[in-house]
Amino acid sequence: MSDDKKVIFSMSGVTKTYKNANTPVLKNIYLSFFYGAKIGILGLNGSGKSTLLKIIAGVDKNFQGDVVFSPGYKVGYLEQEPELDENKTVLEIVKEGVAETVAILDEYNKINDKFGLPEVYEDADKMQKLMDQQAVLQDKIDAANAWELDTKLKLLWMPCVLQILKRKFPCFRVVREEGWPYVGCCFKSRKSYY
Repeated sequence: MSDDKKVIFSMSGVTKTYKNANTPVLKNIYLSFFYGAKIGILGLNGSGKSTLLKIIAGVDKNFQGDVVFSPGYKVGYLEQEPELDENKTVLEIVKEGVAETVAILDEYNKINDKFGLPEVYEDADKMQKLMDQQAVLQDKIDAANAWELDTKLKLLWMPCVLQILKRKFPCFRVVREEGWPYVGCCFKSRKSYY
């Protein structure tokens, strides 16, 4: 079966009722997602969109029904109003969601740095040990398709940042869209470019 025909997530008979409510916010919900599918959840305020996403992400476990992911798949969840560390860049925060992959890349880079040390390159056993470690890490990086992780993460979060800017500053315009965009925001009669 090709990947695009493979169901990687299913939800059956899910009902969620809050303690103070007389009626459920979600009632007898059935969903299945195919691998690679793009899913949109639409509804009025208070209709249960966020609740549904929290259940899918495993954040809310207090519901009736079944939620199942195929083995090898996992889900990430970004809250609507996340508490973010103001001392970190957006990219550093996004990388927290793939911390395991980032750690593998960091370890790989540390090994590469050690190849330049005389105590390593002058000792055949140490060189071999490092090359063996590097090969294991390289296989993990290949398996995770993580060589271009920074680029992928930037492409993932940049549209979100642009949408926030467009909502906050109605006069916001993208000056150049390919790669890293240059953007302009007008504040009263002045223009600022980033």
